[in-house]
Amino acid sequence: MNRHAQAVVLFLTGTALLHAGLTDLYLRYVKAGLRPLLLAAGAVLIVTSAATVWYDLRRARAARRGRAEEREAGHVHREPRVSWLLVLPLLALILVAPPALGSYSAMRTGTALQAPFGYAPLPAKNPVPLDLVDYAGRAAYGHGRTLGDRKVRITGFVALDGAGRPYLVRMALSCCAADAQPVKVGLSGRVPPVLQPDSWLTVVGTYTPRHIEDPVNGRTIPYLDVSLATVVPVPHDPYDESWNT
Repeated sequence: MNRHAQAVVLFLTGTALLHAGLTDLYLRYVKAGLRPLLLAAGAVLIVTSAATVWYDLRRARAARRGRAEEREAGHVHREPRVSWLLVLPLLALILVAPPALGSYSAMRTGTALQAPFGYAPLPAKNPVPLDLVDYAGRAAYGHGRTLGDRKVRITGFVALDGAGRPYLVRMALSCCAADAQPVKVGLSGRVPPVLQPDSWLTVVGTYTPRHIEDPVNGRTIPYLDVSLATVVPVPHDPYDESWNT
């Protein structure tokens, strides 16, 4: 590609990064804390594209001043037009918002639940609002000692295994969507009879010692005894970042 084409690709890439960083689109790709770096990268690419155009125009003006440069310019080959197909993924990034990872990925990947370093005191609210990952850690590794008989409220998307058993899941991020891994909580008790995979639920319930081993990797999947389940919209940030903050 010639320098003008390179500048266009750089500009579109920078624009796509700024568009993603200035909207909620970036949350589909990276964790929230990386937003400043994403915006900075977009700005650098746009400045680089402008500098590339300026340098190329300056070079062209210098070439026109001498015969040798003109002869050399006459032998410059045009870039293949197929190279402009590189622009299509950039336009897709700007125009199409991909869905967050859901039940298909979750049920084909083992639960990534990790033993927490400690447990913060539960707030006085009833029911207690908890991240799904927090509840899973307290239930699986703390054996419910910090939960007692308190009612908790957690939110996640629905996933069903091959036998139709329902799970509530959040995809946990370390850095970006490429390394997202599911944390699963089994649902028992007053579970709605018809559940649609990838729909989002907020459930209220209490700890139960029931648990199973994830058939994918053998790790523990704790359960929640549900007393109330409510369908909710997809949250602002569909990924969970609590396990590495």
